[in-house]
Amino acid sequence: MAKDLLVTLEDQPGEGARLGEALGNAGVNIEGLCATMEGGTGTVHILVEDVAGARAALDGAGIAVQAETDVIVTPVLPEPDVDTPGRFGAMARALADAGINITLVYVASRNRVVLATSDNQRATQLLQSMM
Repeated sequence: MAKDLLVTLEDQPGEGARLGEALGNAGVNIEGLCATMEGGTGTVHILVEDVAGARAALDGAGIAVQAETDVIVTPVLPEPDVDTPGRFGAMARALADAGINITLVYVASRNRVVLATSDNQRATQLLQSMM
């Protein structure tokens, strides 16, 4: 099961390379990634299947994992896919109407949406009924 790992990096050249090389050298694939820079630091979310391998690789590179989050990853589908106008809005509306709050969202490789919610179990059931 894929998980989102949260790390913080300095906002300077080479930090992304350090993270990517550490994971790549350990054979850990980055399934999805979201990074924002503010105030000299970067908040980075990394979607990985091999959580233990990623943690070990990042630790070896001096990058501390600050949080590990269970996430929902939409399946790879031929149609309808998330790369369609309004698709995310429909997903978000369905969750909102069910009283489920989205706490994290980004798009991952192979046209998938990564979500963390206030109730991942109910959200998974709801989203599966939409696919």
